[in-house]
Amino acid sequence: MKVILNQTVPKVGKAGSVVTVADGYARNYLFPRGLAIIANRAQVGALEKRNERMAEKTAALKAGADALKTKIDGQTVKIEAKLGADGVRLNGAVTSAMIGEAIKAQLGVELEKKQIALHDAIKRLGNYTVELDLHMSVHANVNVNVFDPALAVAEEVEA
Repeated sequence: MKVILNQTVPKVGKAGSVVTVADGYARNYLFPRGLAIIANRAQVGALEKRNERMAEKTAALKAGADALKTKIDGQTVKIEAKLGADGVRLNGAVTSAMIGEAIKAQLGVELEKKQIALHDAIKRLGNYTVELDLHMSVHANVNVNVFDPALAVAEEVEA
């Protein structure tokens, strides 16, 4: 079934895009939550007109997003997390809210957690690349380094 997304839905598409999804997913998830509408001719025509009006209004927002992208694209953010009892997985998970707080503290940029496209929760130590949706057409990537301070101290002692 072809639908028009009213809001950005992770792993499906961005707001204002026409996507094809399973009928049951559209009827049982997207429509009841107001995330999408059926993509018929009238709705697609209305979408095109709305996109033209929004393009005029958002030119200034896009310029601000481009400036923000140059500031944070490719930067690395460090997040401290504790390992669980098994010594492999984290005790909890790193969420988009935690990444947003780290970006604000370390890079001085405040983002909403909706702008952080974290497809799967981070549950292990390591380096990850996270996409940021700064604007409909402006995206940036931030490297997230998840580390355990206890292990970092142990490695320094061994060296």
